[in-house]
Amino acid sequence: MLTFLRHLLSILLLPVLAVVVVPYWLVTTFADGYIYWSDGSFIVLLFRSLGVLFLVVGLGLFIWCVSLFAKVGEGTLAPWDPTRNLVAVGPYRFVRNPMISSVAFLLIGQALFRVSWVIGIWAGVFMIINHVYFIFSEEPGLEKRFGESYRIYKENVPRWIPRLRPWADK
Repeated sequence: MLTFLRHLLSILLLPVLAVVVVPYWLVTTFADGYIYWSDGSFIVLLFRSLGVLFLVVGLGLFIWCVSLFAKVGEGTLAPWDPTRNLVAVGPYRFVRNPMISSVAFLLIGQALFRVSWVIGIWAGVFMIINHVYFIFSEEPGLEKRFGESYRIYKENVPRWIPRLRPWADK
């Protein structure tokens, strides 16, 4: 039960804040944060269809990553309760930060579904913040915690753009 509560707390505080609270605040604060087309127009239908696709992929990837953090990493996504083991399986064999990618997919999906430029800008800001955080804090911390195994992983798996073939640690 305690493990479940640890994961729930980390999910509620970080991704829900980025994917639910901030976008809600943005669209309620900036009433002109939408691109206006007729609701029945083809372009709105196209944007909303793409938005649903991004939302489904983002949610699936997020759930997969959280489950790997729990099972393989024996920790959570929260910096205050990090994984005890390096997670380099599943989507982590293609890209080092699939969980952040999943949140970006969720934000882009919302921007497309709601046809909201303000959520689209937030998605870009979210990625810039995370890029800077990963370079100056997350990656040096992972190198200290996991040493040579993380350095080898980092040399073989890209930060944001996925590999075409999965990396196999030999």
